[in-house]
Amino acid sequence: MWCWASSTSSRRRSPCCPRRGREPVRPRLYPSDTNDAEWALIEPLLPVASCRTPRGGRPEAHPRRDIVDAIRYLVDSGCKWRSLPADFPPFQAVYGFFARWARAGVVRHLLGELRRAIRVRSGRCPNPVALIIDSQSVKASETMSKATHGYDPGKKVNGRKRTVLVDGGGLPVAVMVTPAGTPDREVARELLWRARLTHPEITLTWADGAYGGELVTWARTFLALTIKVVSRPPGQRGFVVLPRRWVVERTLSWLLRARRKPGY
Repeated sequence: MWCWASSTSSRRRSPCCPRRGREPVRPRLYPSDTNDAEWALIEPLLPVASCRTPRGGRPEAHPRRDIVDAIRYLVDSGCKWRSLPADFPPFQAVYGFFARWARAGVVRHLLGELRRAIRVRSGRCPNPVALIIDSQSVKASETMSKATHGYDPGKKVNGRKRTVLVDGGGLPVAVMVTPAGTPDREVARELLWRARLTHPEITLTWADGAYGGELVTWARTFLALTIKVVSRPPGQRGFVVLPRRWVVERTLSWLLRARRKPGY
């Protein structure tokens, strides 16, 4: 956060102060707000403010923590940008930070570093060597562009499909959103290729039957990656917890808790 440097004669801004002067600390009222421990992990991973670089720049008008809390509130509650509560910074400022960070890859880097920190704390190696893949088709909302959704005949859903790669603990490693009608294997090729480029240590992926066949041969030939299909037991009816696959299915259910995410 920004700080103030004071003197006996006058109070002046230090190089890390908000441009608009001392602002009261916003009380953390919402379940989505960061606690002190979370902010201690997130703050060092954010880009350095331009005013603190050798080149210099204008001091930022709002504390970074308030910006992050506003983004988390929007994802959790599903509200519109313009409907952010008044105790957050103006929505234009919040969206501006989010858009810049997303374009610069900051959000992806942040998620990756937090995933590695969680894995280390749980006694695992920082980067996974095995992943689980699955997809979920969700209905399109009225605000979705028609060009970005399609019809999934298998699930009988008109909307979007999100395909996720997670580690053994269910933490997302890669995500891709496509029209619901896009074939699973087509999406998996692109997603596995991207994951292999950024995580060369990955050697194994578990999947359901939709990712079998030619995809298994392609992954072994071009990515040196083994895909193991986890199928339902023969004759099994109704719900059954399948080894490995339940992890990614749990992650997909977690995503539905965030009200902003159903169509993304």
